[in-house]
Order: sequence, then C-alpha cells, then structure tokens
Amino acid sequence: MGQQSSEISSNVVADGLMKPVIAMVGAQIAYAAMYIFYKLAADSGMNLSILVAYRLMFSSAIIVPLAVILERNSRPKLTLVVLFQAFLCGLFGGSLSQNLFIQGLVLTSPNYVSATANLIPAVTFIMAICFRLEKLTLGSHAGKAKLVGTVVGIVGAMIFTFFKGPEFSIWSTQVDLLGPHHLAPSPSSSSSHRSPGSQVLGSFLALGSVASYAMCLIVQTKMSKKYPCHYSSTALMSVMGSAQSVAFALCVERDWSQWKLGWNIKLFTAAYSGIVTSGLVAVLISRCVRTRGPLFVSVFTPLCLVIVAIASSLLLNEKLSLGSVLGGILIISGLYMVLWGKSKEMKKINNGSSDQEQAAPAALLPSSTRPQLQESQLIEVVTRTRALDTNTSCADNI
Repeated sequence: MGQQSSEISSNVVADGLMKPVIAMVGAQIAYAAMYIFYKLAADSGMNLSILVAYRLMFSSAIIVPLAVILERNSRPKLTLVVLFQAFLCGLFGGSLSQNLFIQGLVLTSPNYVSATANLIPAVTFIMAICFRLEKLTLGSHAGKAKLVGTVVGIVGAMIFTFFKGPEFSIWSTQVDLLGPHHLAPSPSSSSSHRSPGSQVLGSFLALGSVASYAMCLIVQTKMSKKYPCHYSSTALMSVMGSAQSVAFALCVERDWSQWKLGWNIKLFTAAYSGIVTSGLVAVLISRCVRTRGPLFVSVFTPLCLVIVAIASSLLLNEKLSLGSVLGGILIISGLYMVLWGKSKEMKKINNGSSDQEQAAPAALLPSSTRPQLQESQLIEVVTRTRALDTNTSCADNI
C-alpha cells in the first residue's frame, strides 16, 4: 500500500509539473504562428491598421463574456480613475503598441520582433526605476544582475539592428509562402522592407512597441491596486484598445473595400490572433501564472524566438545573419539575468515577511499545529503570486 501510494503521489506531482510546461510550450507555438500569419496577411495586401482593429475586436468578443460570467460577483466599483487607467492601458498595451509592432514586423522580420519581445522585462525595469516603482540596489547580487541584464539586452538589440554579417539558412527548402504575394505587393505591405533604411525604421518601431507595452505594465500596476479583477480589467483594456484602433484605422483608411474580410488569410489572421492568442492562450497563461508564478511564464518567452526562426526559414525562406544570432543570444541572456535578479528579490521579500509573521506565533503553538501554520504560509505565498496576475494581462492584447 505504501509503495502504491508513493507511486500515485509521484505521478500526480509529475502530471502537475508537466501540464504547465506543455501549456506554455503550446502558448509560444501559438504566438510564433501569429507572427507568421501577420507576415502573410500584410503581404497579401491587408491594411495593417485594419488588421489591428479586427484583432482587438475579436479579442474583446472573447474576453468580455468571460469577465461577465467569471467575475460577476467580485468586481469592485468602477470609477473614473479606473476608466482613465484602462484607457491608457488600452492605448499603450493595445492600439499603439500593436500598430507599432505589426509595422515593425513587416519592415523587418518575424525573427526580429520575436527577439525584441524579450526586452520587455529590461525596459519595464528601467521605466519602473524612473517612476520609483523599483529601486536600483547595486549593493546586492540581484540588483547587479538586473542592471547588467538590462544593459546586455539593449546591446543585443543594437547588434541585432545594425550588424548583419554573413547570412545563412537553417534548412534549405523550396517552400516560400510569401512568393506569390511579392509579385504584386500593396502599398501597405512590405514592398520596400528589404532596403536598409526600412529595416532600421522597422527596428525602431518594434522597440517603440516594446517601450509602449512596458508603459502599459507600469500603468496597470497602479490600476490593479484599485481594480484587482484579471478578466474585467483585461476586458476594459480590450474594449478601449478596440475603440482606439477602429478610430485610427478609419482615419488612415477610408476605403470600405479594405474592411471586407473574405474566406482568406486576412479573416483567418484576424480571427486567430484575436480568439486564439488573446483568448484561449490568455486563459492558459493566466492559469500558469496562478499555479506556477509569473517567473515560470517569463522563462518560456525565448522559446518563441527559436520557433519563429525555424518556421521562418522553413516557410518564408527567411535567412538568419550572424548579427541576428549574436543579438538574439545577448537579448535572451539579458532576459534571464533580469529574471534571476527579480526571482532573488521575490524570495528575499517572501522569506522576510514569512519570518516576521511566524516568529512569535510558532513558538507559542504546540508542535502538532505547526505544520498547519506552514501550510497556511504556502497559501499566503500563492495569494501574493495571484496578485501578480494582472502584471501579465496586457500580454493578452499583444
């Protein structure tokens, strides 16, 4: 009996560890596919601003019902301050960042934008220092790691942008999904994205998207304190971002024929990016954050870069350069330095608060009740981790 129970418990633990891993790998595959579909939709002639507007509308259609059903009894009062913060989050995390992102993708490549996405923790760290939400503690190993990781990531982005070097392919195939579309590119597609000037412009647009998204995280940190509802806050931001994106698209594109979606790559890309990546994948990431923590989710981000590089080489005939490989390695290295420093700070905060809370009560309790106290401590740590959920909900709109 004892051996069977131990085998059952080990199987349960293994199952509990593997499910989040499989979910996060699937999420990164979904995001990588979205980058490829974006590229195909843009090269098929779809207006990029309209694509962003449709994506956020599809996202709102998924998130709003979830918020109404799951948080109908737990939402606090909606104030003007919360609405304004949701407007800013919808702007920086939705309409602005998404338009910059997709323009940068078309002018550069899926490889580059997936690499720059790994700069989000570093850029957020810099902005958090400017807004006094983080402290630059150079006296600790964690503070030094975050600073060095930020610098390394920025250097990697600069190398990725300005240094090319020799080009090479991962695998040589005859498949090029962009081939037919390049015969007659539209003004809104990537007809000139191969010129060096356009590549530099696209690089800065992608970096601007990262900075805009980091600003969204800063605003959302403030918003989560007054409105701590993950689905409802995400729904507010999706609706705000949708309204802003539609207004912007109407200003830049007044040809109603561009708004028509047939049964083609345009409709598929808009629906996939809104329903799958901003809907289903968002739910998977939310569950992983609650069960494994935000650091666990962030660790899988570089996997998207590897998947995109392989898919672009196989399907889009994209070639890697020495500069892109070196820059990608530095960006990922900087990401893990920042995450390591942040994890050390989180452990220190959790251990310090737990020691203060339990030093006096544990000495007064009988030995038979102390394990219950340790269990309640774990519950409190999980509760704190859930409070960090809202720091990732802007990713649902990206």
